[in-house]
Amino acid sequence: MNNLRIKHIWMYVLVAVFATASCSDDFVDTKPLNEVPNAEVWADAALSEAFVLEIYNGFGQGGFDEEMLASASDEALFTHSGRGYKEFNGANSNPADQGWISGNYEWGNMYRRIRATNVALKNLEEPMFDNPELAERIRGEAYFLRAFFYQQLLRYYGAVPLVDKVYELNEEDYTIPRNTYEECVDFIVADCDRAAEFLKGLQASEGRATDIAAMALKARVLLYAASDLHDIPTASANSSVIAGYSNPEYLGYTGGNRTERWEKAKAAAKAVMDMNPGYKLDLSEPVSPEEGKNNYMALSLGGGSAMAEAAAEIELILGRFFVGEKQENGGRIGLYNGPNGYHNWSGNTPTQNLVDDYEMINGTRFDWNNPAHAAAPYTNRDPRFYASILYDGADWQPRTDDVAESDSLNQIQAGQYEIINDSGEKEVYYGLDTRNSSIEDWNGSYTGYTMRKFVDPDPAVVHQNTWQQIPAPILRYTEAVLNYVEACIELGEDGEAKTWLNKIRYRVGMPEVTESGDALRERYRNERRIELVYEEHRFHDVRRWMIAPETVGQQVRIMSVFGTLKPGAEVRKYHYDPDSYDYEYTTRPLDTGIEDRNWQDKMYFIAIHRDEINRNDQLVQNPGY
Repeated sequence: MNNLRIKHIWMYVLVAVFATASCSDDFVDTKPLNEVPNAEVWADAALSEAFVLEIYNGFGQGGFDEEMLASASDEALFTHSGRGYKEFNGANSNPADQGWISGNYEWGNMYRRIRATNVALKNLEEPMFDNPELAERIRGEAYFLRAFFYQQLLRYYGAVPLVDKVYELNEEDYTIPRNTYEECVDFIVADCDRAAEFLKGLQASEGRATDIAAMALKARVLLYAASDLHDIPTASANSSVIAGYSNPEYLGYTGGNRTERWEKAKAAAKAVMDMNPGYKLDLSEPVSPEEGKNNYMALSLGGGSAMAEAAAEIELILGRFFVGEKQENGGRIGLYNGPNGYHNWSGNTPTQNLVDDYEMINGTRFDWNNPAHAAAPYTNRDPRFYASILYDGADWQPRTDDVAESDSLNQIQAGQYEIINDSGEKEVYYGLDTRNSSIEDWNGSYTGYTMRKFVDPDPAVVHQNTWQQIPAPILRYTEAVLNYVEACIELGEDGEAKTWLNKIRYRVGMPEVTESGDALRERYRNERRIELVYEEHRFHDVRRWMIAPETVGQQVRIMSVFGTLKPGAEVRKYHYDPDSYDYEYTTRPLDTGIEDRNWQDKMYFIAIHRDEINRNDQLVQNPGY
């Protein structure tokens, strides 16, 4: 077809369009097919509810992303390079290149969601539809969601500008300074209180905020507010970068009574505890190790499997849920993190630093200088270790059909082992779950471990091609209990703190703690590390406690396992077998160049991106940048 004919055809089309338009005065009033006018949304109960429900998408995958926050802490190492962790964990983050940043707390994304909550709250002040109960519910949810998104900004960036109105076109000024940290805390707490009031007594609905969720969020915010990092006299004494910052009011409290802040944190956490009996927190002594492991698995599986349903009803205050039909990335956490010998990606791999912090079953510290510990490092550990981490020799799911012949016993092979080859000679065999594996070696773990927590153990779930339905925990009851314990310790109420800390330990089969003072604080901090592993707490905890230099600032340590055949043993197809092998376990710092971890005190707060500073010249950058 030549160009002249094309021009003629388009001329006829245009004539037809204009002719049709001239025959209908309603042409200019045609409604777009993919949008609903604002007035119609807020006059219709179902559309109003749909608007508010869409705001929940600001949760993203709830932390169940391919790149997890755990790998920006000392919990994990991200296996695949080029994702920004190297820059972030090396303290090379800056306003122009922040390194790895999650959409769950990215500045612009959070403010887009906050604007949506402000739109909802403005239109719900006087609902235009006749369903008062629904109007109260979604209004309460909007208050909760605004509080949640501001909480996300506050705990990553420090104080931010508080926007509680809907900016329109032709505003006189769109720039706004940061509020103080104290003002941000007060604003979030007030929103939580309003949300709790609107949501009080309403029936819980899976994945939606409730009054207890609002109170749990309030307890978290007040706990952070009382912590070392946000008490400026304490923070300044521990960091010259913070001491030299000209606007400390953006980072924490410059005055006031810190004891009162701990009292508020304690009261808020106790309010949550009084609303919920907790899952198996009425025990007077430890359960068996096997029951402890099962209890912890039930908690972490969050109702995503039959064994977890009872625990989820009590424990999971708010979760990000997934359904297989929708095939969201949060349902692929098994693929992202499972062993490469199962055709998975070994993404956010546990560090030896984390593994070493799991206590022995008798409550003592694991110690590499103890010959018995060093000879069998995976024996007699805290039951939560076995529920959270896959290690060399661990039992796991059936291998896929193409791998089953190499491992019929379904055990993790994370080391190197001697075997007898077809010529009757010894040779070194590399395990199926290593970076020298015959199965997807590029996806092998560097650390010698892979993640088990949140990965569905159901043998029918083949993670390489199945979307699992384990919910990501946004708020859970045990966090509130731990918040209460921490506040009690800081207020000198050691007896009350130990009572509740031991309830958590009994549930997982661990003995009680008996220490007091500083020693109790250290036990508590380790307990929180283990109980809440991979739940997006460690990143914040090491900062607010100001222990980041000696934790996330240290090099990742990894494990190497070598199995030497015992005299007379002849193994031709490897399987984990202490009767045939002497196993040697060697830990060392990561030396592959994938990451070189470093700490600088600027990393207590994330830089506000240069583009945001350019848009709003009233913003003041965080210290150290």
